[in-house]
Formats: sequence, structure tokens, C-alpha cells
Amino acid sequence: MINKIMTADEAVAGVQDGMTIMVGGFLATGSPEVLMDALVRKGVKHLTVIGNDGGLHTGQPAQFGGKTPRGIGKLLENHMVDHLIASHIGVNPLINEQIAEGTLRYTLVPQGTLAEKIRAAAYGLGGILTPTGVGTPMETELDELGRKKKVVEIEGKKYLFEMPLHADYAFIRPSVADKFGNYYCAKATKNFNYVMAGAADHTIIAPEKIVEIGEIDPDYFAVAGVLVDTIVEGEKKWQI
Repeated sequence: MINKIMTADEAVAGVQDGMTIMVGGFLATGSPEVLMDALVRKGVKHLTVIGNDGGLHTGQPAQFGGKTPRGIGKLLENHMVDHLIASHIGVNPLINEQIAEGTLRYTLVPQGTLAEKIRAAAYGLGGILTPTGVGTPMETELDELGRKKKVVEIEGKKYLFEMPLHADYAFIRPSVADKFGNYYCAKATKNFNYVMAGAADHTIIAPEKIVEIGEIDPDYFAVAGVLVDTIVEGEKKWQI
């Protein structure tokens, strides 16, 4: 069996300036912190980052210490992101600050549409049809990658045709994975950590716990290890 386990620094060694990455998590809940830290150490710049939001900045949430940024917030705090593709940006003030400075641009995508565009890339689909945005400026706006949208009518109902959203790397945080990469995420950490698997050229997971193959019932796993390229140890339990 191929050994997929690497250190965090080894796992991100191939990430280059200007690449597109996906990061799981919802306000950093379920974001792979050990991989974000490795990217910061590597110092890559000009990234396009796909995620639900911009993570958390230093001081958030105050009631839990908030001594360091979380998730994508670490990349923003170190000015590593040129383009953020997300479903909301209102929590991390670094986003608006960097937009005002002219160092960051963003594209807002409705949350369900964002998830399904990522899923389409993972499953090899040509795109998705959604009623979200029909009758709004979204019909004529270019998408997050500058591609034209189409309005499709089926049985008298109009839909927007949205194209898949693919990345060079996907960074995912499972709760438990085995050494082949089969994994599952507990509770709220499921968020984007399931749909991003396979939606990138390289899928890297940083599980909170790694078990031997066959140690737990495979029915527990939600994502097959065949979609996982690399497994990284050292992810700590989420503080909240």
C-alpha cells in the first residue's frame, strides 16, 4: 500500500505562488490549521482561495482566547491571498481592509451554489442548474473565473447554468481518517470538508485522529480514501 502520510511542510511543498486552493471550514470550524500554518511558513503569495468565508482574525472569538487567526484568516493576515471566492465576507474585517487597500478582490457566490459548483468539479460534471440568481444581475455577470453564465429554461422554469469550480489543492480537516484516507467529519465540521474531496488536483487531509485500516467499521466513513492524495498528522482538537 502507498504511504500517504507526510508532514505538513512536505504536503504543501508543491503549492506555488498564484495557485488556486480550497480550504474546508465554516468560520474556521473544520479548517485544517496545521496545513494553514505550513502554508504561512512556506510564504506563498497571490493565491486564489475558495472557501465558505475568510476564517477568523486575531482576537476572534474573544471568549475562547482568540490569540491567533483561524483557517483562511491566517492566510489573509499574512497577505497571501489575491482573490477570495466565498459565500460571505462579513465576519473577518481583514477582508474589507485589504479590499480598500486594493490588495484583495473577492467574488461572492451563494452558499448552496458554491457547494454544488465544487461538487460538480469533484464528480466530473459539466456544471449545475440552479434557480438562485435568476432575474437578478447574476444572469449577466461573469462568474468567479470570468466565465459567461447561461440561462436555461426547462419545462417553463428558468435556471442559471453554473460551471464547476476546481482547484490545484484542497485542504480538508476530517475528525477521523484511516491510513488510506477514508474519513469522516463530526457534526458542524462536515460543512465543505466533504464536497471538496476530489475537486482539486491534490487533496490533502489533516485528521484530528488517524487509525489503522480496518480498525473501525468502514460504514462510518463518508469519503473514500481513493480521493485523498496525502494525509498529515498533528491536527489539534478544535478549541470550541
